[in-house]
Parts: sequence; C-alpha cells; structure tokens
Amino acid sequence: MDGTVLVADDDRTIRTVLTQALTRAGCKVHATSSLTTLMRWVAEGKGDAVISDVMMPDGNGLEMLPKIQADRPGLPVIVISAQNTIMTAIKAEEAEAYDYLPKPFDLPELMKRTAKALAAKRVAPVAAKAESQDHPEELPLIGRSEVMQTLYRLIARVMNTELPLLITGESGTGKSLIAQAIHDFSDRRTLPFVHADAAALIELEGPARLLAQAKGGSLVIDELADLPEEAQARLVRMMDTPGDHAPRFIASSQKDLAAAIEAGELRQDLYYRICGTALHVPALRERVEDIPLLAEHFLIRAENEGGPHRELSEGARDVLRNFGWPGNVRQLENTVRRLALTARGEEISQADAAAVLGPQNGPEPATAGLANEKLSESVARHLQRYFDLHGDLLPPPGLYMRLLREVEAPLIEIALAATGGNQAKCAELLGINRNTLRKKITDLDIEVTRRRKLM
Repeated sequence: MDGTVLVADDDRTIRTVLTQALTRAGCKVHATSSLTTLMRWVAEGKGDAVISDVMMPDGNGLEMLPKIQADRPGLPVIVISAQNTIMTAIKAEEAEAYDYLPKPFDLPELMKRTAKALAAKRVAPVAAKAESQDHPEELPLIGRSEVMQTLYRLIARVMNTELPLLITGESGTGKSLIAQAIHDFSDRRTLPFVHADAAALIELEGPARLLAQAKGGSLVIDELADLPEEAQARLVRMMDTPGDHAPRFIASSQKDLAAAIEAGELRQDLYYRICGTALHVPALRERVEDIPLLAEHFLIRAENEGGPHRELSEGARDVLRNFGWPGNVRQLENTVRRLALTARGEEISQADAAAVLGPQNGPEPATAGLANEKLSESVARHLQRYFDLHGDLLPPPGLYMRLLREVEAPLIEIALAATGGNQAKCAELLGINRNTLRKKITDLDIEVTRRRKLM
C-alpha cells in the first residue's frame, strides 16, 4: 500500500490503531481529532485518501464531504460511524463518500478498502446531487449486525435505479419503512408516494387514477400475494403501459412468493415484472445483537414523548435477547414501551422484562431445535440468508476472507475464555503457534483478560 492517508476520529484508540496498521502497510499517516484540522490538510493538498468519523467534537464528517469534493475532486473519503442506522449509509451514498463502514469496524476489511481507495482514479462528479429535504433523524431501521449493514448498503445502491423493487420479510420487520426511506432519499423525493390497494386497482378507472396520483413518484403495493386475481391482472397491464410519467413500482410481501406462485395465489408474470430488484429484511431473531440497541432507541423515544427515564439492566437485556420475537421489531417496540410504563424503578430489571414477556419467556429462542445441527449446517444456513439478502446482486468481493474472520474471532475469544486468558494454553488448544495467536489477537482486536480458571 502506498500513499498518504488522513485519519480524523475523536477516539484516540482508533487513531492509534489505524496509524499503526496503515504505517505497517507502508502508508504515511496524518491523524487528528479535529475536523477543522482535517479540512485544512485537505485544502493544503495533503493526503491521497481520507478516513473520517461522522460525529466529531467540532462538526459532522458527512456534512464536510461536499466541501472536500469541491476542494479536492476525486479524493476518496471512507466514512466510519457508530451511528449504525440506514440514515448514515444513505447520507454517505448521497454525499458521494467512497465507502462506508460501521463501528466497530473490521480492521482488515478497512485496510483492504483503503488500499482500493488509494489505487482508485476517481473522476469528479459532473453535477452535484439535489439538496436533501429534511428527514427524520431517527428511523427505527437500526443495527450493527452484518445482515443490517449489508441491507443498508444495498438500499443505498438501488435507491435511484428505475427497476421495480420487491421487499420481502416477515410481518413487523420494517418493510414499509424501507419503502418510505427509499422514496424519501431517492431522486423522486419531491414527487408523490402513493399506496395502491386492491380496491383502487379493481375500479374501472383505478389504475389510471393511481398513475395520475403518483406522477412519476413511487407507487407502493403492500402484500403483493394477497391481491385478488383481477387486481394482479390490472397491475400487470399498468406496469406494461405506465404512460409518460412512469412511477417506480415498489411491492412488499411477507409470504414465500415461490410457494404462492406454485399455489396459484400469485401470477408468475407479475412476479417477474416486480422483482427487478429484491431486498430481504431479516427477522429480528436473525440479528439478536441488534436487540439491545433497538430497545434503547425505543426507550429514548418513549422518554422524548413524555414517559419516564428508563434504562435496561444486563438481566433485562438477556431476557430480550433470548425471546423469539415472532412480531419482530414492531413487537419489540410495543414491549419496550410497556416496560417503560410498568417497570418498578429507573432500571428495568430482569424480573420486569420476564413479567411483561411471560413466565415462559415467549416463543422458543431462535436456536431452539438446532441443538443437534452440525456446524457446517449452521454455517450453510447463515450463508444462504446472506446471499438471499442480496437478492439479484452478488455480495461484495472478499467473502472468503470475511467469513473466515467471522468464524476465527469467536473461536479465539471462546478458547481464550476457556483457558483463562492463558495464551500459551490457548495456542496449544487451537493447535497453532503462540506468535500466530498473538498476531491474530492484535489483528482481530480481541481483548484478553487473565483470570484463574479451573482446568
């Protein structure tokens, strides 16, 4: 890797880690905790690439991107952020960031993307994008999990395409929110956002009236497979002849559409027309690590609406993580709002959470019934969900090494815990050289805690 990288982050640890890693890779590094200093360096012509946090003490890194592009057209900027919402990914895409990674980021992955940025010969954009209108800053499409971050990137990538869009996922996962977000942040944001129901489609002049209402904006059809045959036929004809101001068609479904076609509930020609691009929204049980983050978001929202201040105890977090959540995010929100009102103290206890969810702790956890599943079968299920999430697109390159890292990190962490943090015993247990283990601990940013362990 060759070149000079400008690093801006108010976290000293992150600046140190990035400086050391980039220096070892052969780069020169200028690191700062100030956006003002970063912008001065950019104006002075320093740096071949930038890595910047979003929330800085003296400003917002995303808001600086247009000025960076104006001062230094083609200078690649990689955005890193702990604000792991769909808003961050979309705003990074709108501001023409070279890349975006959520915190906590995977260091080898960031290094790989930095190398690619340094090698890129980017062309300055022909024209700036239209200014965004004001949008809510806190959509409940939040998540640090890999499946959600992948979904955010896909949304940003397909947001301004002309292709019809199919959004699938269980009830309560946020399909309608995603449809609204795609419209609100797309080039069609100033045009109408119209919902088409079966009654409107079946009416004699219904399709024409819907197209007139949409006026080239977005036309949304909820629960595609639930439409009656006549409405499906009219929708097919509408998509074939949309007129001069064709809207973007966005459909959603919680059903297995392949099974619906097989059962004769969904026209095959309608499915082929609507699935130009497919997005799958994961169930909450497929992203358990996001549950505390979402719960805290809903507690803050409840407090902002006049409710009491509440915090989750670790025991309450465990109860929420172990629940099956058949109603997904919508059910979690309702549960958290109820806890905010019924908890006996400022801190929501494990008993509070268990009382609201019931003595049996609701449906069985996501892992129930999988006790006899082989590791290879579990990995295969995870990978299939990962590929399904990308719809018609392929995952980003480098999947092999990303997958190895995802397995390697927890393996080492669990082995270290089992050996009480003794690296010599851990290396022996894993069957690798002690120096190799040390390097992996550093590269994967694994925290080692020594303690007495009964062996």
